[in-house]
Amino acid sequence: MKYLYIFTVLMLIISFVKDKKKTVQGIKLGLKKFNKILPSYLVMLIVISLILLISQKFIVQYLGQKNIVLGTLTGVLIGSVTMMPGFIAYPLAGILMKEGVPFIILGGFVASLMLVGVVTYPVEKEYFGKRVTIMRNVLGFIISLGIAVGIGIFYGEVF
Repeated sequence: MKYLYIFTVLMLIISFVKDKKKTVQGIKLGLKKFNKILPSYLVMLIVISLILLISQKFIVQYLGQKNIVLGTLTGVLIGSVTMMPGFIAYPLAGILMKEGVPFIILGGFVASLMLVGVVTYPVEKEYFGKRVTIMRNVLGFIISLGIAVGIGIFYGEVF
């Protein structure tokens, strides 16, 4: 990440040397767009932080159900509402797997974590529009269920 910052600063310096007026104009435009998205982004970060306070035992309790159908639906719903990056979601899935959560539920949970964004709805709506955002989330939910069922069939948990 350090190299990305260095590269960015170097490119900014080169741009400033080449055309000072355009560079300042570009920085002002970027700051204006940043200030426009900042309130929605901060709300999203606060909600995500609160959701991440949910304990591992709570997640295991609801995802480790004996009823595969109910557990899968719960997993996809919890994954749809929460949001976390892959580097947190995959180790969490490993922990849940060690706790005995079936693969079909894990598949739906992780897929919906990545594909559905209820928490990101306000930001997405602002940039993509209400219709596209709702369509993307509904399709992500359906695809998550499909992935879960596919994993369940592959691991013999469905039939």
